[in-house]
Parts: sequence; C-alpha cells; structure tokens
Amino acid sequence: MHIVYKADNLFDAHLVKHALEDAGIPAFVFGESLLGGMGELPLFGVLRVGIPDAARPQAEDIGAALDLGHARDAPISDADDIAGLPA
Repeated sequence: MHIVYKADNLFDAHLVKHALEDAGIPAFVFGESLLGGMGELPLFGVLRVGIPDAARPQAEDIGAALDLGHARDAPISDADDIAGLPA
C-alpha cells in the first residue's frame, strides 16, 4: 500500500478517496478513527489516503487534478512526514 495523499482534514481525505474510487482505484483513509481521540485539540498529520502500489502513477495524476491547495509539482515521497502536506 502506498500513501498517495496526506490530508489537512477529513473532507480533503474523502475528496481524494472518492476521486480515486471513481477512477477504479481502491483507496483507504488511514487515521480517520484517531480524530476523536484527542478531544478538542487539533491532531495533524494522521489522515492519509492509501492505494495499491500498482495504481501509483494514475493516482498521482488524479490527486494533481483535484488541486486542493497544495503544490502540484511536489513529488510524492514515502519519507515525507511534514504534517498536513501532501505526500
């Protein structure tokens, strides 16, 4: 499984997930159940959208087409752990 998007909020995570699923790519939102665990304190960097490794090239194009306010030219990196930024 590859993390294709790191979301700032649940809405963005599900927008990406549904766009991927509409293209026939199975997607899963990781960290969704953790949001209520911190109460009223903001919890950043836990929402991630995962896809099968084989779908990575197509998923990158779909994520870039959504234009959710992040730089399109930023490459997806598995090592990128900056909270709230796309992978």
